[in-house]
Amino acid sequence: MNKSSKSSTKKKPGSRSVSKKPAVAKRARAAVASAAIVGSASKSGSRRPVIGEGAHRYEVIHDWGELPSHIKFGNTHGVCEDSQGNIYVHHTVHDTSESHDTMVVFDSRGKFVRSWGKQFKGGAHGLHLRKEGRQEFLYLCDTVRAVVTKTTLKGEVVWTLEYPKDSEPYGAALRRGEPLKYSPTNLAIAPNGDIYVADGYGSSYINQYSSKAEFIRTFGGLGSEAGQLSCPHGIWVDTRGKTPVLVVADRANHRIQNFTLAGEHLGFVPGTNLPCHFHERNGTVVIPDLGARVTLLDAENKVILHLGEDPTGNWRELRRQPREQFLPGKFICPHGACFDHEGNIFVAEWVEIGRVTKLRALER
Repeated sequence: MNKSSKSSTKKKPGSRSVSKKPAVAKRARAAVASAAIVGSASKSGSRRPVIGEGAHRYEVIHDWGELPSHIKFGNTHGVCEDSQGNIYVHHTVHDTSESHDTMVVFDSRGKFVRSWGKQFKGGAHGLHLRKEGRQEFLYLCDTVRAVVTKTTLKGEVVWTLEYPKDSEPYGAALRRGEPLKYSPTNLAIAPNGDIYVADGYGSSYINQYSSKAEFIRTFGGLGSEAGQLSCPHGIWVDTRGKTPVLVVADRANHRIQNFTLAGEHLGFVPGTNLPCHFHERNGTVVIPDLGARVTLLDAENKVILHLGEDPTGNWRELRRQPREQFLPGKFICPHGACFDHEGNIFVAEWVEIGRVTKLRALER
């Protein structure tokens, strides 16, 4: 582990037959369409879709947030909210963007506040916010530069974690001259301040550090057996029970695994396909699933429902297409998600031109 000194920066589908009863056909189509819309309208004047059911119904507001003209989203990877209701979006930066800032901050109404983070261009990925005393900090993962950085809300760097050479698997490989690939995707923080870094795009280990960024242990590693991981993409410390549990989005194994805070395997959580990350509010967990849906779990880790699921299965191709081909009310590649303080959900998607969707809660 290398830790940099504190510094500052200003700066992841013919033809159509003619019906003999056109009026009936039109009414049928209208009925189907009306089941998915509500009374409010988008900026273009079209009706916004509604997804979900029961106590979990949401108005879908695609392309939320007013980007200034000099910023164009690349892949939007992470999203979180601070105590003032501001929304932070971590993106890789589009090739046509004048600005190279990777962190874009909006107020609760979607108005642009500020941007920073040029140094994370191309690798901006995981994003975690934590209040420590009276101050809030951001923890960022850069998959290209292979670092984890702690910053203030305005981008001032507190410390940076580099290659985990103090870890035996990584250190031994390094000494042999055959370093293991390291590409951290997300992190989680335990109640005592310990930091768990998921090497999701690297060697599929979890590296644990103290609150002072001092190395503690490594566990996991590539495989499909219990306790082994394949692309541990997201990670979260679940404090809903008496004992905290480390929850890992074992994405390439199509599952979620639970561990003790010491890295011992506890079990699996079913119900997801390609889980990316986690966020919890009032016992409910939101999980962005890369395969075109967002999943909600209850306090017992049972699936409540899948939101905005696109059953066509063409998300791999669609994510590279222009925005006009995106289907309203359907997700493409949910990559990050969070609740805000009002229970709305923000979803950041892995699409080349970026997309942030606000799911406005209709039931409070």
